[in-house]
Amino acid sequence: MAERGLLTRLASSSHGALAPRGNAVASIAEHLRVLLNTRKGEAAAAPSFGIMDFNDIIHLFPAAIPRMQQSIRTAIQEFEPRLKNVVVMHVPDEQDPTALRFDIIAQLNIKDARGTVRFHTELQPGGRVDLW
Repeated sequence: MAERGLLTRLASSSHGALAPRGNAVASIAEHLRVLLNTRKGEAAAAPSFGIMDFNDIIHLFPAAIPRMQQSIRTAIQEFEPRLKNVVVMHVPDEQDPTALRFDIIAQLNIKDARGTVRFHTELQPGGRVDLW
C-alpha cells in the first residue's frame, strides 16, 4: 500500500467504481501484507492496527499457535472489510516442524465480486510475514 499514494487510491475507487475481481484480490493481498507486517501499537493513528508480536509468545511454541491464528483473524476482520467469514488455519510443515505457516480462507465481500479467496503466509526470521 505504501507504493500507492492517497490520490491514486482515491482515484481508483472514486464514483463507486469497482475494480475487477483480479484487481480487488491483488489489492486485498497488498493490504494484508501491510497489516500482517505491522505490530499492534506501531501505528499511532490506529493502535490496534496490526497483529501481535509473535516474538513475545514464540517461547510458548507450539501452544502459542491458536493465539497467533486468533490475532491474524481478528486483525483481518477489523481492518479488511472486503473479506468476510475469515478462517485462519495453521499449516504444519513435516520438513520443518518449527515453521509458522498459516492459510487464510475468506469470502469476498465486494459488490459484483463474490467467491472464496485463499492466501498463504509464512513467518520469516525477524518476524516478517510473507503472503502469497
